Amino acid sequence: MMSVVFLCRQIDKKIRIGYFMKKKLCVIFGGESPEHEISLKSVTSVLNNLDKEKYEIYTLGITKNGKWQLYLGDWSNIESGAWEEDQRYLKEAFISPDASFKGLFVCDNGKYEVIDIDVIFPVLHGEYGEDGTVQGLFELSHIPYVGMGVLASANAMDKTYSKIVFDAAGIPQAAWVTVSASDNFEERADEIEEKLGYPCFVKPARTGSSVGIGKAHNRLELISALKNAAEFDRKILVEEHIDGHEVECAVLGNDDAKAAVVGEIKPTVEYYDFDAKYNDDSTVLVIPAELPRETSEKIREYSVRAFKALDGQGLSRVDFFVKYSDGTVVLNEINTLPGFTNISMYPKLWDAAGICYSELLDRLIELALKRVK
Repeated sequence: MMSVVFLCRQIDKKIRIGYFMKKKLCVIFGGESPEHEISLKSVTSVLNNLDKEKYEIYTLGITKNGKWQLYLGDWSNIESGAWEEDQRYLKEAFISPDASFKGLFVCDNGKYEVIDIDVIFPVLHGEYGEDGTVQGLFELSHIPYVGMGVLASANAMDKTYSKIVFDAAGIPQAAWVTVSASDNFEERADEIEEKLGYPCFVKPARTGSSVGIGKAHNRLELISALKNAAEFDRKILVEEHIDGHEVECAVLGNDDAKAAVVGEIKPTVEYYDFDAKYNDDSTVLVIPAELPRETSEKIREYSVRAFKALDGQGLSRVDFFVKYSDGTVVLNEINTLPGFTNISMYPKLWDAAGICYSELLDRLIELALKRVK
């Protein structure tokens, strides 16, 4: 059996004193999902806004093929993906599922160092990041972590299951049909046309950042969109088109969750797709949204209700439509680890509510340390 040397148990006393008041924070980024690049953008903003006087920060990157590595280099190299290229600044590392360690295992010249970790901040999006899988590892490790737990993350990630939860909670939603990638799309198109009509939206059930989403105006486009969505997930959600304002609301807290102000998205393209979210500077964010007060309050109330229906903790961004025709509020979806880029709605909404980016990160970490089992 390989001998393991726990180097960090013998940290120099002066270093201990120097970091005595700091929390050891492990920030995890990257991941195997199609949203890998968004994570790199998000984590760069997070790292730049963390209070270095409060936290001793360890950056743990996950490559697209699932390799975990402690990154010791310049944070400015993360967004471009260059962090993976210089082996001088990389060490094999992983979070131990062994609760007796509560730490980060780092391989250094064939020996393992164990770094005690106080709290984990997963800046991960999509599959293996916000679907409950990595949260399960954190639970096994007994290390507090930012964000929702295993069940809430899994249910929120799967849009078909979250719809069932929100339906039970009495929150209005768009009509939908669930399709399997193995179905005969021509046959399912008959049902979709009868129940939803055109236009309709086609989404992989378990992706975020609008990855794989398509809008269909006719059968030809519907079949094409279904085929495209099937490239990303074996389960596909098709929803009726809601003609209305696209608005979002940020939620923060554990059992005492609160909603921020409501913001509206005004994309210059037909719908708010991946490029509009992350690559198109022409998209306009209106904060607070120009809606009647009672409508904004209804959105805030539904946001907290959706969060609690999932047994949420930490944070979420909840997306809605407000119909142009009669002002009805319709829930679109919930995001348990929303984008944290410099143009992302979640931190912007809290900034408008009086909580700046750095303070928001502090609060999320405090909530993680206080999370209830």
